[in-house]
Order: sequence, then C-alpha cells, then structure tokens
Amino acid sequence: MSYELTELERNAALRLNADYRYDHFVSKVARSGELWALKDENGLLFLNSDSDENCLPVWPHPDYAKLWAVGDLERYQPQAITLKIWLERWIDGLTQDGIDVAVFPVQGEENMVETPSALAESLTKKLEQYAQEV
Repeated sequence: MSYELTELERNAALRLNADYRYDHFVSKVARSGELWALKDENGLLFLNSDSDENCLPVWPHPDYAKLWAVGDLERYQPQAITLKIWLERWIDGLTQDGIDVAVFPVQGEENMVETPSALAESLTKKLEQYAQEV
C-alpha cells in the first residue's frame, strides 16, 4: 500500500531537480517498501532515454506515475512492485536485458537514468541506514 501523499509534498517533489528526485525516490521507496511502474494490457511501459537506451521508468508513488500517463499513454495504469521482489528479481533481469531505470521521471524535466545495480545499491544503503535508526 502506498504512503499518503499530500498535494504540498507532491508539488514540492515535482519541483526538485533530477538528483534530488532520485534521493527522494530512494528514501520513499526504502520506507514504503514499494515502487511503481506503468502497465497496460500489453505489459510495462519502457522508454528510450536521450542517449537512446531502453529504460524502465519508476516512481515512488502511483500519483507520480499517473502524471506521466497522459495523451497516448492514458491507457497505462500504475503497477506496484514490492521492494523485496524488485531487489531479488528485477535488478538481475533488467541488467541481463540491458535495460536501465529512469528514476522518478517528470515530463518536461531533465531526468536521471541509472543502472539497475547502482539503484539497488542506493536502496540497500538506505534500508541499512533506516535499520540502524530503529
């Protein structure tokens, strides 16, 4: 289940630059235990980055994903992926398929594309940090 997202938090996060959105994504996903992709009846949405790399866009909350699903992409709906499954299965699969991850992309903004292993490392470090706080 996704965390509660206020309009104030949503608007503030959308104004962040790509680096800060990445950090926001890692923090929120590590706390909530899930991330969000977009899916239609044919499967997940994949994008081409500016450098023509195939990538999977992911967001920390379904409301952010919905903001991407406009125009030709209206048929796509947010799809939750648990962090446990993401780390156990998705990272290796994406790496083997040569697919990078567009982390918390926002329409019309510069966005960060990261390798699956680098994102997994960031998430794992954040999980370890949170575990020490308890």
